[in-house]
Amino acid sequence: MSKKYWYRVLIISIVLGASVYFFYPLQNKIRLGLDLKGGIHLVLQVVTRDALEAEANQAVDRLNSEMRDKNLLGASVTLSDLDILVSGVPQDRDQAVRDLIDRNFSGQFEYQASYVGTGVQYRLRLIPQARKLLEQQTVQQALETIRRRVDALGVAEPTLQLYGGGDVTDQIIAELPGVDDPGRYINIIKSTAQLELRLLYSDETGDAKSGPYPTREDALRAFNNSLPSDYEILAYREKDAERPTYLVVRRGASLTGLDLKTARRGQDINGAALVNFSLNSAGVQKFTAVTGANIGKRLAIVLDREVVSAPVIQSRIDQESAQITGQFTVQQADDLALKLRSGALPASIRILENRVVGPSLGLDSIRQGILASLVGLALVVTAILIIYKFSGMNAFATLVVNLMILLAVLGATHATLTLPGIAGVILTIGMAVDSNVLIFERIKEELRLGKSVRAAIEAGFDRVFSTIIDTHVTALVSSFFLFQFGTGPVRGFAVTLAVGLIANIFAAVYVSRTMFGLLIELRGGEKISI
Repeated sequence: MSKKYWYRVLIISIVLGASVYFFYPLQNKIRLGLDLKGGIHLVLQVVTRDALEAEANQAVDRLNSEMRDKNLLGASVTLSDLDILVSGVPQDRDQAVRDLIDRNFSGQFEYQASYVGTGVQYRLRLIPQARKLLEQQTVQQALETIRRRVDALGVAEPTLQLYGGGDVTDQIIAELPGVDDPGRYINIIKSTAQLELRLLYSDETGDAKSGPYPTREDALRAFNNSLPSDYEILAYREKDAERPTYLVVRRGASLTGLDLKTARRGQDINGAALVNFSLNSAGVQKFTAVTGANIGKRLAIVLDREVVSAPVIQSRIDQESAQITGQFTVQQADDLALKLRSGALPASIRILENRVVGPSLGLDSIRQGILASLVGLALVVTAILIIYKFSGMNAFATLVVNLMILLAVLGATHATLTLPGIAGVILTIGMAVDSNVLIFERIKEELRLGKSVRAAIEAGFDRVFSTIIDTHVTALVSSFFLFQFGTGPVRGFAVTLAVGLIANIFAAVYVSRTMFGLLIELRGGEKISI
């Protein structure tokens, strides 16, 4: 054997050895996708209007605060749909209000002024560019929050990606393979988990009309059907209570989930499940200030706009740890702690599609996919052995090398194999054989022209090489677009096809040519069975 072929054999051996290392054992290296393993497929829509409303409410609070500082007590700031109305501004204070709006909301809100009676009214509306940016940021934040929750649940190889058209892509595809309790996972994903600590109502005379009240109507009647604008009524379900009662709480939160450092499940002295949470340094400062200034008042712990507990502040609290108590099971406490750790969703989630894929369907797909691959491989091998005689073994060997490299790449990257991915493997088999057919037919044509075996093989590979490159590059470009614009399963098909095509160029050109060269050296180059 010449030195050139020693090097070629060494390179091929290294590639095959590395391939076996990366894909064996196969079940530990390649994960199965949703359509093979079973699980849930969700199409979620982020309700971006929630974020827009939250932004508008914050602007209302800021305006109210600024108006009080400017002694504009007669003016009112209200929310109308997503527009902010500033009414009752005296005409002599018109310029002061304009300056206030320009200083605080320039570049975010645009406004129009009109005269109503003896005063001036302003209508503030989000600038279209600011609105679109806020919606995009809301969707991206929701995606990252859902990703953190799914990762914390330990789901192997989930698929999470933005989906949909329109001005703002507000849908998320979530594919979670292998989950055993779809209802729990869906609840964790879509739960907003917005934690807030809010003070209950208490006026300057100490008259605490915060409740609880049996109904919302009773709470409103306590305020003569005129609830202060900076307070609202929220439901509160006390321990062992069959029906919720209602409390009057401040709209603005003293602390939010942004002030949390971590949260873990714990238990009280009776063994009941609760959630322990700790605050970051900014949260500790806020907590210390609010408890020190409101001793004897009640502080509501609000989760997703529902009060879960409302303890009385007994003293100033300057520690970073606190608890959320309620009628929690162990799993509910674990799930709540997980949601608090992963952060609150910036907007509510609407489920547009919910499909549960059973594992039995996945097993059938695996069996049928493997059976189709084996049957196709057997038919192809039989055909090439009949048509190309002993040279057909060369084609079979290059096909095996191609599949080994493909499996090695999937194993090394811990790729997720889907049913379309199996289809990509089967198509790779066809492409590999097609390349060999091109080479063999060209060699036969050169032999018919009277060339020697060595010259015919060299000419066959040289003249077919450009054709193989053209066909493979064309298919690779198609794979790129499938991966770029397709969803999870389509991307799986694109990846397996692309890897198979690249591996086939190495196998059909380099490995096959080496085998023919070795055959010529060993047999003297006089005959070839083709």
